[in-house]
Amino acid sequence: MDGETSGKRIGLTLAAQTPPDPGRLALSVTGVQGLGADEAKQRFTGEGPNELPLQQRRGMGAIVGGVLSEPMFIMLIAAGAVYLLLGELPDALLLMGFVFLVMAITILQEHRTETALDALRDLSSPRALVLREGVRRRIAGREVVRGDWVILSEGDRVPADGLLRRAFHLSVDESLLTGESVPVRKIPSVDAVALQPPGGDDLASLFSGTLVTSGQGVLEVLGTGLRTELGRIGTVLDSTVTAPTPIQTETRRLVRVLALLGVILCGAVVVVFAVVRGGSGAVWKQGLLAGIAMAMAILPEELPVVLTVFLALGAWRLSRVHVLSRRMSAVEMLGAATVLCVDKTGTLTQNQMTLRTLVSATGSFDLVSSGASKPTALPEGFRSLLEHAILASKQNPFDPMERALHSAGDALIPQFEHLHPQWALLREYPLTPALPAVTHVWATGVDECTVVSCKGAPEAVANLCNLGEAARARLFLGVTTLASQGLRVLAVAQSALRGAVLGDDPKALSLELVGLLGFEDPLRAQVPAAVAECQAAGVRVVMITGDYPVTAQSVARQAGLVGADKVLTGAELEQLSDAELSVRLSEVRVFARVQPQQKLRIVNALKANAEIVAMTGDGVNDAPALKAAHVGIAMGGRGTDVAREAAALVLLDDDFSSIVAAVRLGRGVYDNIRKAMVFIIAVHVPIAGLSLLPVFFAGWPLLLYPAHVAFLQLIIDPACTLVFEGEVPERDLMRRPPRVQGASLFSRGLVVAALLQGSSIFAVCVTVLMLARHSHPFESARALSFVTLVVAMVVVILVNRSWTRSAVAMFRVTNVAVRWLLLGAPGLLALVLLLPFARRIFRFGTLHAPDLAMALGAGLVCVLWFELLKRSARWRSSVGGEPHPAQG
Repeated sequence: MDGETSGKRIGLTLAAQTPPDPGRLALSVTGVQGLGADEAKQRFTGEGPNELPLQQRRGMGAIVGGVLSEPMFIMLIAAGAVYLLLGELPDALLLMGFVFLVMAITILQEHRTETALDALRDLSSPRALVLREGVRRRIAGREVVRGDWVILSEGDRVPADGLLRRAFHLSVDESLLTGESVPVRKIPSVDAVALQPPGGDDLASLFSGTLVTSGQGVLEVLGTGLRTELGRIGTVLDSTVTAPTPIQTETRRLVRVLALLGVILCGAVVVVFAVVRGGSGAVWKQGLLAGIAMAMAILPEELPVVLTVFLALGAWRLSRVHVLSRRMSAVEMLGAATVLCVDKTGTLTQNQMTLRTLVSATGSFDLVSSGASKPTALPEGFRSLLEHAILASKQNPFDPMERALHSAGDALIPQFEHLHPQWALLREYPLTPALPAVTHVWATGVDECTVVSCKGAPEAVANLCNLGEAARARLFLGVTTLASQGLRVLAVAQSALRGAVLGDDPKALSLELVGLLGFEDPLRAQVPAAVAECQAAGVRVVMITGDYPVTAQSVARQAGLVGADKVLTGAELEQLSDAELSVRLSEVRVFARVQPQQKLRIVNALKANAEIVAMTGDGVNDAPALKAAHVGIAMGGRGTDVAREAAALVLLDDDFSSIVAAVRLGRGVYDNIRKAMVFIIAVHVPIAGLSLLPVFFAGWPLLLYPAHVAFLQLIIDPACTLVFEGEVPERDLMRRPPRVQGASLFSRGLVVAALLQGSSIFAVCVTVLMLARHSHPFESARALSFVTLVVAMVVVILVNRSWTRSAVAMFRVTNVAVRWLLLGAPGLLALVLLLPFARRIFRFGTLHAPDLAMALGAGLVCVLWFELLKRSARWRSSVGGEPHPAQG
């Protein structure tokens, strides 16, 4: 294929004798249309999504098998077998009916969780910038198809296999495929038609999953999904196991202990029951039923279900406030955060830069106050300043300030007459951590003349210009004046050379200062309220920026950061020892002129101070700090793929208020888990007590059979997942201090409250039973006690919906699951009490209105003391948790 044909095919105009202009054409794809929407859709449908096979959804057989392997269902089946041995077919069928009913509830929960996870998978798919119908579109990586044109920049993950058609200093880390950690250099090719094996420099082949470490490029996709090199060699995605979260580990340990205890007690109950009652065959069977019921009562199998559902749905709820949780552990850690380290640009501000002020040797020019909107409105003395600033920028910029410069040039320089489109870029000296300035050297095409344009941080440009003390003082006086207005300041320099030999050091280019540019990036309107909410919750907000200190302070004051008057710069940070930095961190809220690699040191120092750190970042160099933080938060809009992969959360809208909303929601998830735990422990206490009581009284028949426990599970299972998961956060949630890292989910106060609630229910049920025995047959007394237990369980749910508001007040708070509970529980209980065959199976006697009124009243009042406890200041303090050590 010849060059002309190839050039037409890929839509690029290439001059055979003219070297490529990397500064102007690195991302220039003028004339490229890319795929049409219909063609892209057809290829996506025919070839499948650009992803490797994920762990398959559990099928119906796997779900049923999983349910039947649970200890609770094993016990139900065992109880059914005992009933069959006793010749009690209706009882056996009832228990199997409960198995199918609870299985249906489990499948419903499984479906709800999988739906939430599916939505998260769609959101978490890596993003790709593609050309579709001539328009740049950022789409999910899974939607990239063969034939797409993908624009790559530093920090991006290559979304698919393909050939590099255009590049500017592009290097790629292919260690994922080759094991070689050194990045390899890539060169573009318009003629290549097939991929070459990964590894080695100066190839045009790019591979899915590899990381762009520097430069820019345009990729033509040849293979996606399983047709990529990564797909062919196999991926470990299917075998990746997510580590359990701390509360999952704690809960599983508790369930194992209680399961072992249940088995031991089950055996003990069988033996004691048989010994106390004579040891006949029928007695042994009755004892076995009592033991099974006891084990079912003790085993809180709902605990792991609660954690799975709450954390999965919590992650899904986070996505609805524009925060993607890549790891469920981040949901529980959010509520413990004591420090939020945030960027200024784009997080606290709108990241919509506009050029506000120009300062040159002739004075200053304010574009807003002057109303400059016409091409002739910019005085000639300032045109050179704007011209060189644009010449030191990319032609198709992504940087907000460079975009602002181009917008100003469109409006203020007629037809870009000063930008000389015929010039060629000879050399770019890119911005580096050591030298935050960009320098472009342009060939004018006249007498070997070159023009040098430079822009960057004022101190860097001052060094490049070799300014004397007096000139440097005047420069920084102007910088301080602009920065104090909240403007971000860049300096511009230029020089003209003839026949110069370009070395590696831009200091040799004889640069002269042209002037200063002041950019305005307005604060997001919702930031002050969000910062105030965070600080009221005991979460310190620390701003870390590469901007000028005075600008950073101005924005910090606008945002309402406490302690914004104290600033620590990156240069000052380098001079501090770790011990000195640890001391300064307690008082500093603003870090300015900070390099990305310094963020890691700040994070580690905060962690050494016993802080729980949440950290935002967007660049490749931010990844270590994001990974080191307890909760790394990557920017979804402007962030790089490597930053998103290192982070636990991805902020989809780059808005600080979304972080605060996520903290509030994370605290709410943890709070609701605690409420569900109290309910689970509380209701198992009376069930276990009523199951055990007849074992030690020879004259008493069993109070609770496995059928009764299975019936109660129909209330417990939906309540502990659907009701409490759907509760709105407490009103004072963001006025509490953060919880202590590593604090046990089953704190002493929580367990005591649960045991007291459960003991109160047990005492009331026994009281009702004892009173009813004097005037009713035992079957009727059992029925009254059971009604009291069911009513008390519903009341426990209602009083635990909120630990700060009354149960009556919570009726005004919408919770659909509560409505179903208040309709379903009485309905099921009425069927059991009214239908004769149901009464026989449950061994209930006939009840009358006065009897039901007594049981209803007893069930309603048994835990009313908890309503009084809610008003206690000590209880409210225990609900909020003890202050974190770092909070004093």
